[in-house]
Amino acid sequence: MLNFSNCFIIDYLYYIKKKYMVDYRKIITIEAGKRGGKPCVRGMRITVYDILSWLASGMSTDEILEEYPELNVEDIFAALSFAADRERSIYQIAV
Repeated sequence: MLNFSNCFIIDYLYYIKKKYMVDYRKIITIEAGKRGGKPCVRGMRITVYDILSWLASGMSTDEILEEYPELNVEDIFAALSFAADRERSIYQIAV
């Protein structure tokens, strides 16, 4: 259910994404020996799943960046873009 605060967050994320538009392929890496081959951020041990989980649990981007100073805003949006692209690919295969 969308409410005012959810709409604000969506608008804010859209604004930030346009401002920090990134090509996730330059940021998200997959290495067989790291985190079981899961997609990670810039070769670090932080996975796309980690970032999505933090966002889903209610952490703001500012809270994530404060907790994990090795990340930046582009990393967070690269993870979101990667997840969206993967979802789009799965949907196209299923249809």
